Amino acid sequence: MAMTQTQRLGIFLALALVMTATRVHLSLFNHDVRDASWAVFFLAGFWLRGSFRWAFPLLMAGAVLIDYLVINGQGIDFWSHYCVSVAYWFLIPAYLSLWMGGSWLARHQRGLSLSTLGLAAVALLVSQLVCYVLSNGSFYWLSNSVPQPRSFSAWFANLGDWYLPFLGTTAFYVGIGALLHVLVTQLARTLGHTAASRDLHH
Repeated sequence: MAMTQTQRLGIFLALALVMTATRVHLSLFNHDVRDASWAVFFLAGFWLRGSFRWAFPLLMAGAVLIDYLVINGQGIDFWSHYCVSVAYWFLIPAYLSLWMGGSWLARHQRGLSLSTLGLAAVALLVSQLVCYVLSNGSFYWLSNSVPQPRSFSAWFANLGDWYLPFLGTTAFYVGIGALLHVLVTQLARTLGHTAASRDLHH
């Protein structure tokens, strides 16, 4: 279904709002709310595939800006924070892998069907795994926050500890996005059929 630029902008703003609300853990929500950033980049790749040149850089800049404001708001220098090091730059290819997963799904999906559901699962699993290896691996091997000595066995153990929680959170938010997509698509079809029927009777 083709979208207007206004619709694309609306989707972008909605995704940016979700990322902001969950990434900063606003007290307006539950403090246990999980970060939806990974799902946001995957869904953006699916819904805004043709708008990569502006949508991805703006989402990426938004994620960094949120981190910067939150860390500085705690009275901590951004580059001195535990989670920020040279590995932080690897978030760009990590998030890009999620966008590409969503974009690949948009190109190969076959409407609202079981085959599309299967493709969605594959796209999410592969892109989320690449994102996780890039983000977690770069932090483990490059960040000074990880104590020496480092080893592959310890890294694999770390991967195992955190992978499933990250996958579950991302899948949860993507599932909500998929449900909204189905509802909007069905509503558009219903309205289209109603308008076509009305035209036939005139």
